[in-house]
Amino acid sequence: MRDFRLLAGAVVAAAGLSLAGAAGASADGNHDGFEPGNLVVSRSVYDPATLVPGSTLLPPGCVSGCVRANADGSYPTVFDNDLVDASFGVTSRIFLDQLSPSGRPVSSLEVPNSVDPGGSADQLVTSFSSKSELALNRSTDGRELTFMGYLAPVDAIDVSNSNTPAVIDPTNPVPGTNYRVVASVDARGRFQFTETNAYSGNNGRAAILDSADDEIFAAGNAGNGGRVQPDGVIAGAGAQLVTPSTLPESAQTPGFPTPLASFNITQLGDRADKIGKDTNFRGLTVFDGVVYYTKGSGGNGVNTVYFVDTTGTACPNGVGLPVPGAPLPTSPLAYDPAKLQTQGLTPNDMCILKGFPTALKSTTSFPFGIWFANADTLYVADEGNGDATFDPASGTYASAAAGTGAGLQKWVFDGVAWRLAYTLQAGLDLGQPYTVPGYPTGENAATGLPWTPATDGLRNITGRVSKDGSATIWGITSTVSGNGDQGADPNKLVAIQDRLDATAPDPGEAFQTLRTAGAGEVLRGVSLTPVQAGSPDPQR
Repeated sequence: MRDFRLLAGAVVAAAGLSLAGAAGASADGNHDGFEPGNLVVSRSVYDPATLVPGSTLLPPGCVSGCVRANADGSYPTVFDNDLVDASFGVTSRIFLDQLSPSGRPVSSLEVPNSVDPGGSADQLVTSFSSKSELALNRSTDGRELTFMGYLAPVDAIDVSNSNTPAVIDPTNPVPGTNYRVVASVDARGRFQFTETNAYSGNNGRAAILDSADDEIFAAGNAGNGGRVQPDGVIAGAGAQLVTPSTLPESAQTPGFPTPLASFNITQLGDRADKIGKDTNFRGLTVFDGVVYYTKGSGGNGVNTVYFVDTTGTACPNGVGLPVPGAPLPTSPLAYDPAKLQTQGLTPNDMCILKGFPTALKSTTSFPFGIWFANADTLYVADEGNGDATFDPASGTYASAAAGTGAGLQKWVFDGVAWRLAYTLQAGLDLGQPYTVPGYPTGENAATGLPWTPATDGLRNITGRVSKDGSATIWGITSTVSGNGDQGADPNKLVAIQDRLDATAPDPGEAFQTLRTAGAGEVLRGVSLTPVQAGSPDPQR
C-alpha cells in the first residue's frame, strides 16, 4: 500500500505544481482557479436559523396539519425538528474546497448565496441536512464542474421539499416555491446558474454537462404530497434533461420539466407501484458514451445501477447491456402526457445493468456514487441502511457494524454480465462512534441515542487510474447517529488504493481518512478538478 503523501507528490509533480502551494491558489481562502491534479470537495456550513420552540409553526406558511418547533436554531439540536416535521431542513452556504490528492487544503471557493446590491439573484444554496445533495461531476470535456441546489436565501426552512414555481402540488404540506438550480463552475472559478422546474417537492442530486451537445443530464427525485400527484411532479422526477442558460437567474423563466429517460418495474414483469417513484435516483455518471444512474433509497422500485438506452434494443425485459457505439441522448423522452397518471413516463428507455440486483424494495443494497475505472471495472459506493440501532454492550451502532454490502463495491465485467468481486470496508470502521471537536457527546434526549456519529458506508466517489494498474478512489462517508437527522452529522473524506486486476483485497488494503468535517459542517461531493482548454489533464 503506497502512502498517500507519496501519491500526492507524484500526481502534483505530473501536473507541474508544487506541494508548497498551487499557482494562483492558496490555503487562506483566496481562490484564483482550480489546478490540474487536485480534488474538489463540496462542503456546507450551517448558519443558526431563527426558530422558537413551542411557537414557530412548521412547515413555514402551512395552513393545515401544522406542528410547532421542538428545538431552536442551535446546531445540532435544530435538526431534532425533523422528528415533528418530516420535511424539515435549513438552507446553508456551499463551499468548493480544493485539496491535494492527500487531502492538504489548497483553496476554498464560496458559491454565491446572496442577492447583490444591484438586485441580481445569481445565487445557490443547499439544504444542510439533505445528504443526497451536492454531488460534483466534471463535464464530458473535463472543463466544468456541475452540481445542484436551490434558488433561496440562507437559513430558509423546508426548501428541499418545496414545490417549484411551475409545478404546484396542492397536497404538498410545504407551501413555498423555489426553483432547483444547476450550477457550473469552470477552472477559473467562474459560475453559471440554470434554473429548472424539475424535482418539485424534492431535490436534485447530481448533474453532468454534455459539452458536445450543450445539455445537462440531471438526477434527483420529485414529490412530497399525496399518492395522486400533478403531471409536472411525475414528469419532473428521476432522470432530467436541462438546457444550460447564459442569462442571470433573475432573467430566467424555465418551463415544464423535461424528462430524459424513465424506468418502470413493469419492465421486469413486476406489478406497477406508485407512479414516479421507480426513478428516485441519486448517483450519476457518463462513461464511454453512456449515461448511468443509481437508485439506493425509497420504499418503491429496485435499488441498483441503471443506464439510458438510446437504441431501444438493449433491454426488452428491463435488464441488459449498453449497445456499443450508441450515442448519448440528445433529446427529451417523447412520452404520452395522457398516460402520465396511469402509466407514468412511457415509453421506458432505461435498463438495469446486467448482473446488478433486480429485487424490489431491497434491505441490503443502497448504491449511491459510481465510478468506472475502465470498461471492465466499476466501483459502486453503498451508503448502508441508515439504521441507528445502538448496542451499549459493544458501544457500536450494531446494524452499521454488521453491514456486509456497505462501503466500496468492486464490480467486474466477465464478457456476459457484471459480477461483484468484493466489497472494501477496512479502515471505514463501520458502526464505530467517533468524536468531533465541538460536537456533542452523550445522549440526545430527543432520540435516546448517542450524539456521536459512526460511518455507515459511502456516498459520492471519484477515482483515478495510475500507470501501475492501481486505482485510487476518494469517497465521502455516510453516517448513523442519534441526531434528529443523520444527514446533518459531520462526516469524512476517505481514500483507498486498489489493484484493478485483484480478485480479492490486498493484505493491508484499507481506507485512510483525509479530512473530517467539523461541527456545523458536512461534506457532500468529491471530484477531480476541472481544467482549462489547452492545460494538461493528469486525470485522463
